[in-house]
Amino acid sequence: MHRASRRWALWGGLVGALLALVLFAPAAWLAQALASASNQRVLLAQPRGTLWDGSAVLVLSAGPDSQDAVLLPGRLHWTLRPAGLQAALQLRQDCCMERPLLLRLQPGWGRLRAELQPPPDGRLGQWPAAWLSGLGTPWNTLQLGGLLSMSSPGLRFEWVQGRLALQGSAQLEVLGMSSRLSTLQPLGSYRLQVQGTGQATTLDLSTLQGALQLSGQGQWAGSRLRFSGEAHAAEGSEAALNNLLNIIGRRQGARAIITIG
Repeated sequence: MHRASRRWALWGGLVGALLALVLFAPAAWLAQALASASNQRVLLAQPRGTLWDGSAVLVLSAGPDSQDAVLLPGRLHWTLRPAGLQAALQLRQDCCMERPLLLRLQPGWGRLRAELQPPPDGRLGQWPAAWLSGLGTPWNTLQLGGLLSMSSPGLRFEWVQGRLALQGSAQLEVLGMSSRLSTLQPLGSYRLQVQGTGQATTLDLSTLQGALQLSGQGQWAGSRLRFSGEAHAAEGSEAALNNLLNIIGRRQGARAIITIG
């Protein structure tokens, strides 16, 4: 009888310890998971709180041992709650999001599905374009200024064995873009339209307005990106943009050809 009591006490202690570990799992665990999944390109620095209710400083980096990491002002706050067989993740950042963002997460064996539920107007947030410098080349050379504005009517992501598939659409606009490589400020405003079918994701780049004219199309399948585009100066801006065009692409006369992948 005494042995049975001790055995139950031991099991009770183990279950209690496991429950405490789950309930009070540190925010650093989420930071480690995101760093590993992004190959050290998206980081949660100075994590506080728990996996379920915490905050951190959001950082973009060029990868392991990068010297170009750039952080956003303020802190990113999150709450994670079970919702049946799914989980609800809410993100809030005062500097860059007017409203909290909600994602529905559905983990599986070797995969993770996430569905973004955007606000009624579809606006997800605005971020300083200078943040991209943290990704290293060529962003640290261009040293962009302006705002990155993102919107979407809805997106679904699925990670399967390190491969990302996207379904839905999103629109990224660069507003009032500038660069330290040109005395012409601003260079213009641009739109990148992203459309995913679950099998492949297409990209379409266009110019909204400005002296630097950009256009191009691309496709992102699995972990591989292919993009072909071009840049040229609007009439009367050729001299001011000549140096910048030499850097952002391979020159063909007045045009700079941009090729990725």
